[in-house]
Amino acid sequence: MMTTLEDAELCFPQLLNSSCRKTLLPHSVSILNYTILSSMCLLTATLNLLVIISISHFKQLHTPTNVLLLSLSVSDFFVGLLVSFQIMLLDGCWLLSDLVCVLYYVFDYIITSASIGTMVLISVDRYVAICDPLHYPTKVTVKRAQISVCLCWTCSALCHSLLLRDNFRQPGRYNSCSGECVVVIGYVAGLADLFLSFIAPVTVIIVLYLRVFVVAVSQARAMRSHVAAVALWRSLKVTAKKSEMKAARTLGVVVVVFLLCLCPYFCVALTEQETLLNASSAAFVICLFYFNSCLNPVIYAFFYPWFRKSIKLIVTLQVLKPGSSEAKIA
Repeated sequence: MMTTLEDAELCFPQLLNSSCRKTLLPHSVSILNYTILSSMCLLTATLNLLVIISISHFKQLHTPTNVLLLSLSVSDFFVGLLVSFQIMLLDGCWLLSDLVCVLYYVFDYIITSASIGTMVLISVDRYVAICDPLHYPTKVTVKRAQISVCLCWTCSALCHSLLLRDNFRQPGRYNSCSGECVVVIGYVAGLADLFLSFIAPVTVIIVLYLRVFVVAVSQARAMRSHVAAVALWRSLKVTAKKSEMKAARTLGVVVVVFLLCLCPYFCVALTEQETLLNASSAAFVICLFYFNSCLNPVIYAFFYPWFRKSIKLIVTLQVLKPGSSEAKIA
């Protein structure tokens, strides 16, 4: 009976001497974890797929800002798929091959880096829209936004493929037992990645949005003080500025939520305190990190009428009708 119990605690019972042991949790905790992560996985993938279909299908939504939101939704959609691997790791056992383990980490790094890069692009977009509105249509175009997004994803893929290249040469070389999924990055390379993928981008995001906030406050005061002297042509200009300001506020919420969800994860990595976290704290930090990808479409639903309208058209299959891409959404 004792042998059977010990076998049950192993990831691979047939490999008695080399198998990792499972993480044994109370049944109620395991059920709760599976339920939360499964729901998060399904909800994240579904909601972000709706955003992807909306922006891709409806021509009226083909704007520079929405191109950036599309990039963010693509990365968030893949995060939803990656959560399924976290579900598999709940018992502490990696049942797939060592090569798939390395690919999982590489893909995870690429998606995270691309998300942060897209957030930088969104901040730049709002900075130009608010601080230099007259030149915004010529400086920020759909084509330039598409090129920026492609460069962001390409650089992220190249950098992290090079960063983890040693793990590709001999997958599983750093595993201490069978059923473990571990990749190792050199100390210097890890610090460089932390700076380029988190510290520098977050600094840029915060600086740009502080600048946007200052300009927004000054514009609001100027409009209040000169409201009586505003002519018709200027009122149209003010309406346009209000539209940009609303977009800036909405995307500001997205950025703040993004930072709140990602900062705990990166702060742990920055201070190298992973070993001080207990299992519950580590699980919370990881779940918060992934949960951000589920929150973004919810924010769009609250703040963007076009997203709510497009969801209705998608769910009712109106998008399958000829000419539906020309529908007035915004």
